Amino acid sequence: MDERRRSHYLAAMGVTLWTLRDVQDRPALAGTVALEATYMPGSPARLRGEPGPDAMMPPVDPPGVPVAAETPPPEKTGVSDPAQMDWDQLEAAVAGCRACGLCDTRTNTVFGDGNRRARLMVIGEAPGADEDRAGVPFVGRAGQLLNRMLAAIGYPRESVYIANVLKCRPPGNRDPRPEESLRCQGFLARQVQLIRPGAILAVGRIAAQHLLQTDESVGRLRGRWLELGPDRIPVRVTYHPAYLLRSPEQKAKVWDDLTLVRRRLDASSG
Repeated sequence: MDERRRSHYLAAMGVTLWTLRDVQDRPALAGTVALEATYMPGSPARLRGEPGPDAMMPPVDPPGVPVAAETPPPEKTGVSDPAQMDWDQLEAAVAGCRACGLCDTRTNTVFGDGNRRARLMVIGEAPGADEDRAGVPFVGRAGQLLNRMLAAIGYPRESVYIANVLKCRPPGNRDPRPEESLRCQGFLARQVQLIRPGAILAVGRIAAQHLLQTDESVGRLRGRWLELGPDRIPVRVTYHPAYLLRSPEQKAKVWDDLTLVRRRLDASSG
């Protein structure tokens, strides 16, 4: 079967081929070769400009059969919508995510930990070195302090769900960059949506500012109830446990925040 007849049969079946596009049709790309393609399940995926084994084949454009618009596979672009994922799909998407440069420096992704039907959700900013090694949030010294804080209000760690704004550790424990937080935003939003907690405790500046889309300091945000999203989930902002390790004199303020969270949850369950 010649190539033209083969192309007609494949087109009739809804299967499109990698096609070399003549750069004469694209003056702005003079001196370069651009590839247009539609991803076919079971075949290797390539991005624009990345030559495949058939890159030297002549153009195959059967009359009346248009070349399909480029539709890169979701796993290459991150376009899969986390809002439609269940827990297993979401965790797998986080584990395989390469949407930002943090994928090159991480040891493990840090998805989340705890009761997926929790009434209380704790959200921090990003994994540290201990979390990066373990693949679990809040397992270092700050995590041990958080565990004691939660137990003190009657919510042991196994009864809550703990997650971070970022799922990968920033090198040197630097602050997350806005574009990194944006790449992880859909994952965290879906975790919140699946859990539907009675309250969220946002620990630290980065977590609070990201969740509430504000640049106000923790000092200005704490001491009042705030709301998140269309479900108006109650949010309480407090200091990060790592900050308390450096400034133990602030523990009394955090205790006040925690007791108010407990009262709010008690009232909603009653």
